[in-house]
Amino acid sequence: MKMNETNEFKSPFLEKKERLLENEVGFVIYDGFPVSKGHCLIVPHRVYSDYFESTSEEVLGLQKLVLETKKLLDEKFQPDGFNVGINSGETGGQTVPHVHIHLIPRYKGDMENPRGGVRGVIPSKQKY
Repeated sequence: MKMNETNEFKSPFLEKKERLLENEVGFVIYDGFPVSKGHCLIVPHRVYSDYFESTSEEVLGLQKLVLETKKLLDEKFQPDGFNVGINSGETGGQTVPHVHIHLIPRYKGDMENPRGGVRGVIPSKQKY
């Protein structure tokens, strides 16, 4: 975890130069370790770790960016579907303590059987 001179967390997301979209609440960047072509992160300007501590304004502004990003990805990559996800807390898989929403384009054939989608975070529970 990167810290600055005052021993505060320095978000790697703020270092990204290429922002695909931006509004008063946050911005959109490509994921540095993409799951698929076009995998994006929607990130608030404010650095905080827990999505559940978002203000109402942040929730609305981030959701607007999710919808705008989906349109952009539809035009650029023509995916067949999407996964939207937020990892909250270490046990929830969060590795960067700056809230971010994953928007992952999905393509026919990118996995053998996608049924269960995000339920795959616990592989034994994905198929039902």
